[in-house]
Amino acid sequence: MASPRRKTRTQRTTPTLKTPQGDDSQVRLQKVLASAGFGSRRHCEEFIQSGRVTVDGKTVVELGQRVDPAKQKIQLDGETVSVEKKVYYVLNKPTGFLCTHSDPAGRRRVIDLFPKAKQRLFTVGRLDENSEGLILVTNDGEFANRLAHPRYRVSRVYEVQVAGIPTPDILRQMREGLRFSEGYFRVDRARRVRVKGKTAVLQLTLNQGRNREIRRLLARLGHKVMKLRRIQFGPIKLGKVNLGEHRTLTPHEVKQLEALLETKRETRSGRPPRKHAAPAKGKRTAPAKSKSAAPAKGKRSSPVKGKAAPAAKKRPQQKATKSRRR
Repeated sequence: MASPRRKTRTQRTTPTLKTPQGDDSQVRLQKVLASAGFGSRRHCEEFIQSGRVTVDGKTVVELGQRVDPAKQKIQLDGETVSVEKKVYYVLNKPTGFLCTHSDPAGRRRVIDLFPKAKQRLFTVGRLDENSEGLILVTNDGEFANRLAHPRYRVSRVYEVQVAGIPTPDILRQMREGLRFSEGYFRVDRARRVRVKGKTAVLQLTLNQGRNREIRRLLARLGHKVMKLRRIQFGPIKLGKVNLGEHRTLTPHEVKQLEALLETKRETRSGRPPRKHAAPAKGKRTAPAKSKSAAPAKGKRSSPVKGKAAPAAKKRPQQKATKSRRR
């Protein structure tokens, strides 16, 4: 006859959770805010917890609430949050344009190159004012933040024309890195593409972008940057896009970037989370037996509960045996 405990365990059933109809269109509130470009998801969580967000006129302070942005009115500090169709562009940025949403000095911005855009656009990362080349532009704020975040280490390829001809030792130093106030500046790959008189063109690959990192690194090594052009970001290449013009990313290219973020996702320690193998179905893993718990061979454990078995007196027995032999 089965024990009561075993009977209770066999009668246990796992409930099946059903998603209510209409929930497919609902997403977490902080994700809606991040996608609309109000900041990273963590910053948007802080907005919610500080009572700055309302849904249909009611203040929301708890995280995890799901909303339907197409049917509900969402506001942050009184500003209506609108969720638009996502657009993704690759732009060939000219020099003289800033990768910023606003500039007090009134200088030209990258988003000024999209005069017909009705969406609120953001650049993925930055290219300094004196640099040109590929930069991604989108209205998907969360997507832009993730692609630009150093944690994901999305590769960036640059074509750099420098004064002088860097030697193999210079290229080696660039790969090994030099110390600056912000830390070590280094490139992942460096090679000389061609030589033009007293100048050379290098191809450099980095997995993160810091402020004027390439220019400062080469200046420290005695080579002034004459022209800097980004030609690739992750799997996306600049191709034949003319300077100052842009093209829309294909659905396949967007999926490539999404897959890249998924594969590059890491834990805070910098390593991907470990996946533990599940035990075989219908089998239980037996607990490991402790060596100290096993009784000594040829000896019985004490049958009395609550009392420890008396310790075996080994040494006196050995002494007695020796005395007999003598």
